[in-house]
Amino acid sequence: MKKIFLIVALIATVLIKPSFAQSNQTQALLTSYYDIKNALVNSDATVAASKAAEFSKALSSVDMKAMPTADMNAFMGFQDKLAFDAKHISESKDIAHQREHFANFSSNLFKLAKVIKPTKALVYYDYCPMKKSYWLSDNSAIKNPYFGNQMLTCGSIKETLK
Repeated sequence: MKKIFLIVALIATVLIKPSFAQSNQTQALLTSYYDIKNALVNSDATVAASKAAEFSKALSSVDMKAMPTADMNAFMGFQDKLAFDAKHISESKDIAHQREHFANFSSNLFKLAKVIKPTKALVYYDYCPMKKSYWLSDNSAIKNPYFGNQMLTCGSIKETLK
């Protein structure tokens, strides 16, 4: 009986571990994204560049083998797009240029997040009508990364991922 229990416990551990690893990895990506967004909200191009470099490192270190097949396929479809925009944000000190790439970056990350569910927390998909662009947020309060203090609360929540 003890052997059967140990075997069942071992199998459960092996099956649960990839899901746990995936959630930690994807949560790290989402946290890095939020750091970039917050830097843009504060109109801090230097911090945005630094946080985008961190995102790039986290993105390249994701262990896709730990993901379920459907999530891995979705991730592979967005990995290069996310890397492209994160690289441009990290290499620029021009806030306007960073914000241009942030729009595509946000759109691609949202599409990926809808498939892989990177966190158990709510993810808000916010919209800026002046820029006609979206961003992700971990908070329901609108803080617009496209205009910073000029139009900090301009925008609305368009969708919420649960």
